[in-house]
Amino acid sequence: MRASVLVDNIGNKGLPGEWGLSFYIEYKEKKILLDAGQTGLFAENAKKLSLDLADVDYAVLSHAHYDHADGMPVFFEQNSKAKLYLKESCGENCYDRKEGHMKYIGIKSGFLEKFKDRIIRVPGDLKISGGVWLISHSAENMKKAGEREHMYLKEENGWAPDCFAHEQSLVFETESGLVIFNSCSHGGADNIINEVSAVFPGRQICAMAGGFHLYNKSEEYVRSFAEKVRATGVEKIYTGHCTGEEGYRILHDVLGDRTHQLEAGLEIVL
Repeated sequence: MRASVLVDNIGNKGLPGEWGLSFYIEYKEKKILLDAGQTGLFAENAKKLSLDLADVDYAVLSHAHYDHADGMPVFFEQNSKAKLYLKESCGENCYDRKEGHMKYIGIKSGFLEKFKDRIIRVPGDLKISGGVWLISHSAENMKKAGEREHMYLKEENGWAPDCFAHEQSLVFETESGLVIFNSCSHGGADNIINEVSAVFPGRQICAMAGGFHLYNKSEEYVRSFAEKVRATGVEKIYTGHCTGEEGYRILHDVLGDRTHQLEAGLEIVL
């Protein structure tokens, strides 16, 4: 399989970056778009990389945040066939509390209704193609993670800590083992790897790619997290976006050459 990074915080090879993430993944005969950043930049970068978005067979939204979802209308303009798979619980109701104020960070208002004919809502684990899976997560104490990250859902009865039930992983079966993509890993990359392992008992986790949401964590936290990741036995890590520069530096210090930096234009071959 081959995964090309269309957008990451870090630009490279003449490709600009933005706060967001987008992957163009080629697996067997299928082409899959995972996330679309926050603007149409992913599409501009795809064109520069000679990757045709019109050829994409499936699109996947990792979770209901703007920096992954708001480029999707541009994708629909350039692709008339692909369905977008997102979690059944995805809504337009995600907020971040900043200095006592709630800032909207969710899917652009009206998107889910406007493109409902292009959307497939996923209630749980789902095989979308041969060797391609969407895996949901149920890590314990996720509301505590929502409180820690100051992220909330707007509900009919008021505010509730985000439990990240709108997040899912895209998993591929390869000859080398399983490859996991989870763009922000709010549930904890170590927990996500362990949950995927439980779905596929006895299978080696070859690699995990995505953001690990470490940009706002202490060095002590990141080092402890890195040891938990090591304990999963994952062979390779490709991370960026919300991992942050300092988070990446510490991960690489602890985990060494199994850790690789995401950046626009990076090509991952597994």
